[in-house]
Formats: sequence, structure tokens, C-alpha cells
Amino acid sequence: MDGISKIGATSIVHLPDDCLTIIFLALDCRADRESFGLTCRRWLHIQNFNRRSLQFECSFSILNPSSLSRKGLDVHTVHLHRLLRRFQHLESLSLCGCTELNDSGLTRLLSYGSNLQKLNLDCCLKVTDYGLSLVASGCPSLTSISLYRCINVTDDGLETLATACLSLKCINLLYCSQISDKGLKALTQRCRQLQAVNISHCESIRGVGFKGCSKSLAHVEAWSCKLNAEGVTGIVSGGGIEYLDVSCLSWSPLGDPLLGIRFSSNLKVLNFRMCRSVSDTSIIAIAMGCTLLEEWNLGLCHEVRISGWQAVGLYCQNLKRLHVNRCRNLNDNGLQALRDGCKSLSVLYLNGCAHVTPFALELFKSHRGNVCIKEEEVMCINPYSPFR
Repeated sequence: MDGISKIGATSIVHLPDDCLTIIFLALDCRADRESFGLTCRRWLHIQNFNRRSLQFECSFSILNPSSLSRKGLDVHTVHLHRLLRRFQHLESLSLCGCTELNDSGLTRLLSYGSNLQKLNLDCCLKVTDYGLSLVASGCPSLTSISLYRCINVTDDGLETLATACLSLKCINLLYCSQISDKGLKALTQRCRQLQAVNISHCESIRGVGFKGCSKSLAHVEAWSCKLNAEGVTGIVSGGGIEYLDVSCLSWSPLGDPLLGIRFSSNLKVLNFRMCRSVSDTSIIAIAMGCTLLEEWNLGLCHEVRISGWQAVGLYCQNLKRLHVNRCRNLNDNGLQALRDGCKSLSVLYLNGCAHVTPFALELFKSHRGNVCIKEEEVMCINPYSPFR
């Protein structure tokens, strides 16, 4: 650069590629980065080389309602092949909403997927087990994959993925109707770094596939599932669960299957909303065993009665947020048990509890002025959830 300066040539075009790369990486605005690549072929090459993530406009996460009716949003094989050839160092790829993309569209991952860590295939309805085998072969560094509504993916596809992608930490199987405990077992036994799993609305899963999972598994979403007692015990068998959502649990003829959660000593957030058959026996055992609980959603848990509320008040001393919306058997005595206990409580979601009198509610407010009582129903939300 000194030599260039002496002859008066100080144009930015004389900067070496590594300097231009530093400039490109310093641009924090997407529009500026796109403009950078339009300057010239050399700058476009630098942009292509340094691009780490790619998300198509058909992605549901960036669509506005008016765009849902537009045509021509589907990404086909030829589009994906061109882009993967152009951006060869991607670490994150979202194909969410690419409903016309089939298995052959993923073949380029065999050549350009080695750096890929995150892959989103949400609503890729034509992707099958063969497509997932291409992902497994081409993306050995994969740590996160979302297969929401990939209705043609089966246990065989999951077994292939689990065999090749041993660093997998997060997988979303929401509405994957053909997945069973067989595929789940392959994941939990082979992917020992697994941290988060979503099996919500997977009707063939009972939870037994979690048995023997590693301690790294900390986040499980299983709402609207048909878990049994053995399956619930399997979910917590690793001992690392911190967030568990089993809301809208399907009714079981064998009774309440949730007792096994009492072994989750690290549990911090627990969602039981609309678990209408959960019994006082389970509530008491969980309150005694899960002393680190910070948020518990018991909304619409109609079978929780006075002994259950007393246990929550007595043992849940770290509880900060409690949901009791529309609990039929929460009465004045139950509210008093919560008032006299739960010393860390800061928010109480209470609405539609017909057996709680206005006097008992005012008494609660006068004794626990530091507790904010909110009437609206708010679900337990984990701000660190990998599925949001």
C-alpha cells in the first residue's frame, strides 16, 4: 500500500481482499451488504465468500399476511442449486415454506453443505427420507434442524440423520405425523449432545424413546401428545430437563401419567395448561421434587384441589410466575395456601376461578402487595426457546 500511495493511486479498489472483507463484515445493515456486492465482480465475490446465512423470501417467518396470496414464491431445485453454488460457505440455511422443493433439490448439499450448522425445512412437504439422507451425508456439522410439518419424513429418515449428524443439538419434529418412539430413540441414543426436542402433535410418540437420553437434554416440548407414564419418566431420565411443556396432554385411560416429573430436580419451567386429569398426587410429588421451579402453568387443571395448592405454596419457594386461570377447584382456601407460601412469587395469572371470592382476592392483594395479579391468559414462554 505504501508503494501505491507514492504514485498517487489511493482508490479503494486497490485495497487487498482481506481489507475489503473487514469492511464488508463491519456492515450491519442488510441493504448495505447487498449494495456492497453490486459494486463490481470482485466485491460480489467477497460478498458471496463471506455469506453465512440464507433465507428465502417464501419463508413464513418473513412473510406479511398480504404476501400469502402471491404466486411464484416457491423455490425449485434449479434456484437452490444456483444459490448453493454461489454461497459455498453457508452455516445457516432456511428453506421454510418451500413447498415445491423435492428431494433432488437437496443434492447440492452433498457438495456445499459441509459447513452447514442450521437447516430449516419447515413445511417442505415433498421432502422424504431420501432427502433427509442427503442432508445427513452432506451436512455432518449440523447442530440444528427443523422439520415442522415434514409429513413424509419417517423413523427411517431420523435414524439416518442420527447416524451421521452426531453433533445435533436441536430438532423440531412438530406435526411430523409419521415419527414414532423408534425414530426418537435413534436420536436420543446416538446424538449425545442433544439439548432441545419438539415432538408436539406427534400422535405416535408415547415418550419411551427418550429413555436413557443424555444429561444435555434440557428443553422438551410435547404439547398435545399421548404420553404415557413410562414415556414421561423417559423424558426426565437424563436428569438435565429445565423446560418441559406437556400442555394439552391427551387423556389416558390409565390415569395421570405425570408423576415421574418429580425426578426433574433441575426443572425451572413447567407447562401443564389443559392437563385436565393431572392429580393432586402428581402435583404434590412435583412440588416436593422440583424445588427450582420458577414458572408453573396450571391453567385449566381442574383436578388440582386443596392438597395440591397447599403443596405448591409450601414447597415451591423459588416459584416466580404461577398460572391458575380457570381452575375449577381453586377456592379461597387454596388461594390462601398460595398467599401464605410461594415466597418468591412475583406474578399470578388468575382469571375465571369461580370459587375464589372477591374478598379472598383482596385479602391476597393486601398480604402480597409485591405480587402482580394478571387476568389475561399468558402461556409459559421460554425466551431462550430454540423453536421460537
